[in-house]
Amino acid sequence: MLSPGVLYDERLTAPRSWWAITALVGVSVGLTLFPFGFLAFLGGLAAGTALAAAAVSSYGSARVRVLADSLVAGNARVPMSALGEVHVLDAEEARAWRTHRADPRAYMLLRGYVPTAVRVEVSDPDDPTPYLYLSTRRPRALADALEKARA
Repeated sequence: MLSPGVLYDERLTAPRSWWAITALVGVSVGLTLFPFGFLAFLGGLAAGTALAAAAVSSYGSARVRVLADSLVAGNARVPMSALGEVHVLDAEEARAWRTHRADPRAYMLLRGYVPTAVRVEVSDPDDPTPYLYLSTRRPRALADALEKARA
């Protein structure tokens, strides 16, 4: 359920396979410390798993939110008045816009494990950012929310 004033909310969580890798990192650290004793193994297992989990959780905590007056994507907050046309990108188009079509001045909330995205043009003449590239698992819903907020 969305809060009042929030038209769209998505958290770009890390895939489940990354959590399995987190456990393997913990085991690796524990095994590295095993020659120093069983307690060192347990400490390394706990510390390695905790640090890897913190890194995965931090990377997977990026959010995309459409509020009534602004778009919040990661650390960026852009007023609706500064946004232009919204383009829904399928997996192939999204790959093109994050590689050979990419503009280095663009703001990119990019998550490689999310194949689809939207590209939102920035219409503010004082802003050097040409567009926002936002990874999203629901590009059509995000585009619809942006259109609704701009109306």
